[in-house]
This record gives sequence, C-alpha cells and structure tokens, in this order.
Amino acid sequence: MTAEFAGPVRELQNDDDGGGGGVVATGISRRFGTVKAVEHIDFIAPAGQVTALIGPNGAGKTTLLLILATLLAPDTGSVRIFGVDPSENAAAARLNIGWMPDTLGVWESLTAREILTLMGKLYRMPPKRITARVSELLDLVHLGELADQPARVFSRGQQQRLSLARALIHDPGVLMLDEPASGLDPGARIDLRNLLRRLAGEGKAIVVSSHVLSELDEIADGAVFVNHGRSVKQQTLTEAASQGRRYAVTARDMAALAGKLEQLGLVYRTGTGRRGSISLLLANEADAVRLLRELVITGVAVTSFAPAAGALEETYLTLEGEQR
Repeated sequence: MTAEFAGPVRELQNDDDGGGGGVVATGISRRFGTVKAVEHIDFIAPAGQVTALIGPNGAGKTTLLLILATLLAPDTGSVRIFGVDPSENAAAARLNIGWMPDTLGVWESLTAREILTLMGKLYRMPPKRITARVSELLDLVHLGELADQPARVFSRGQQQRLSLARALIHDPGVLMLDEPASGLDPGARIDLRNLLRRLAGEGKAIVVSSHVLSELDEIADGAVFVNHGRSVKQQTLTEAASQGRRYAVTARDMAALAGKLEQLGLVYRTGTGRRGSISLLLANEADAVRLLRELVITGVAVTSFAPAAGALEETYLTLEGEQR
C-alpha cells in the first residue's frame, strides 16, 4: 500500500454543505425498539478530505456509519452522497460508496482473487477491467503472493488489507472505514495512512472511525465527535492543535523542575503519563515554547518536553470530562 503523502492538511469547513460532493447528513436519528442509537446527528465529510468519526463505545458510531453507507435507513433526517439521496436512488448512491467494516465478513472459503472478482461483477464492471483492477489492488495491499489462498487462512491484518481492497474495487468517491488499522502491523499502518492521504488528495471523501486517536492525528483533516447518539463537536485538525494541551516534562533533577514550576505559579501533576514525568496544562504552543525557554535559561536540565496526548485525544478527553 505504499504511496506518497498527498500534501498539507486542509481545513474542514464546519458550514460546508459539501457543494454536492462528499457526505452530508442532517438530523439523523435511529431507534432500535426503545433504544436511541443515534439522535439528531449532523455530519459532514467533504470531498478531498479525511474526516475522523470519534466517540466512546456505544456512542452510535457504527449505527451512523451503517446509515451513511446506506445499509441502514434512518428513522428521521437526510443523507446525501455526492448530492444523491439514498432514499430516492440507493443504487446510484452505493456506486459511489466503498464500505470497509471492522471485520472481513463472509466468503472466507473464497480466495482473495475470487472475492475481489466477485465484487467487481456485483458492481457490473467490464470483465477485462475487473481482471486488471483485482491485480492492481492485490499489489497495492501487498497480497499478491496470497492472491489464490482462501481468506480463512489470512491473519487479522491480512484480512483487513483484503477488506480495504474490496472497498476500493469500483473506485468509489466515498470511502467509509470502521477501525481500518485494527490488526495491522506498524509498517502496514504507515502504508494505510499514506494511502488514505493520497486518496483524499485525489478528491475522495474518506470517513474513518477508530479508537486509535494517535493514528487519526496523522491521517485526518477534521473530526466529528459523537456521544450518547449525538454529534457533540466538529473540529479541524488546525483547531485541535491550537487548543490547550497537557504536556509531559522530565528533567535530570525532578525536584528542581517542580520547584521552578511552583515559582512560575504553574499547577502540575506528578506520576501520570510518561513514567516519572510531570504533566501540566498549557494554553497553546506559544506558552509551551516560553516555558521550555525559561526552564533551559534558568538551568533546569530538561530531558523531555512534549504533548502528553495527541490533539484529537485532548479534545476527546475534554469532552468526556464535560459529559461526566
């Protein structure tokens, strides 16, 4: 899956209606009996960007993804896939959707080549194009040598790569991925990251749901946070990076470090985050730069100074604290 980085992160416009491109969902609600799985969720995933879907277990992420992928009908609200309403023309909407669930699913007795070939036929691709596309994708996800092995013998990571190829078979404009990095080794995670950035650079709208927030920091242009079935925040990565963040600091003499922080009137915690580090909340990167300069100038031998969490993780933890 090796690919070049697609370019600089672009800002996600919260008021963007998609301009007919990407995914736009408004007021989405869905019940299962008396359980409200999602309730009046608004969601935007513009074309040309990677949008992260973030929330705790039971927040409604999978239900929302199934609705966006047209696999589940909402009770209320509307969805547009590149301007197409799935409730009016499901076939047209699905032609533009590539869906990667968190598990490969059925057909484990078929080989990787057979699975991709069958998917191409289901999308009514020309036979010659199917053959070429299958070979292209198997090479892309590094499964060429396993092309004629049954999917049941694949490792978790190999099944994930096959599932991604399956979602890409018809070259969709929208790619929806549920925990795509699960089971991938570090090298494959980097390949996935680069591939998604490249696909976004080609104009695809990409939605990624994952609990690995550090990965999303490297992939996403923006994020939608959901909890208790509702969308609670939409944020660009630029906004996330500029907010207050907790930093972890260590020094050769931790007592001297603590004393200097107290002298500066800064509130800190010890014994959290990195082992033996002191953590403190700073308003922005400029404050972090000033603090590090002050520590060094006054003779505190700093050995590490870095954010204790990623930008999206900081937002997530803040929202979780507010919910409690």
